Amino acid sequence: MIATFHLLPKPYAVKFSAWFIRLLVFTPVRVKGTPDPDVQMFLINHQSDIDIGVMETITDKDLAWVAKKELFDVPFFGLVVRLPKDIALERESKTSLVKLIKECKDRLDHGRVITIFPEGTRTETGKMKPFKAGAKMVADKFNLKVQPVVLIATAQHFSNKRKIFRSGTITAIYLDPFTADKNNPEWLKETQNKMQQVYDSEVAVLPQYA
Repeated sequence: MIATFHLLPKPYAVKFSAWFIRLLVFTPVRVKGTPDPDVQMFLINHQSDIDIGVMETITDKDLAWVAKKELFDVPFFGLVVRLPKDIALERESKTSLVKLIKECKDRLDHGRVITIFPEGTRTETGKMKPFKAGAKMVADKFNLKVQPVVLIATAQHFSNKRKIFRSGTITAIYLDPFTADKNNPEWLKETQNKMQQVYDSEVAVLPQYA
């Protein structure tokens, strides 16, 4: 991505590298549901390093990823998130939340889609961690159209932690989009519950993940 970033129009350097990763680890993706053409925020469950590559290749949208600030400071790799102007989030910092709002507004103004792993970290158990409030704060602030995406058992195919590199088809499910309603304080929790239900239902009929 770094090598091609200034040679290809945005966001094709990112898409090209994502496809390269997917082809390298032999992971076809079966997509269910329909991506909303007017989406402004994607919420995605997070299990594996390959999740970003999967999402980048199943949408033609220019995604602005929200990632922990530490990644932006990693030598060389930091360019992967800094060049496309992804959004750095410093956890447990109130001043960082103000900066998050400002940067999300800038990316939205440039037609990009804010893309967040609301759990804030990977979990390989299949049980999603509680969603953090940052996603709701941004969506409520700008009255965003939000679309959840459920990735099924990606850690069973690619896990650095457990040294698993297994080819096979990954399922990605677009759920129904909705417009964030700041008058409903529970919508983020309701979204997490819905995503977990969809995940559990899908895994239940896929014996390879039992």
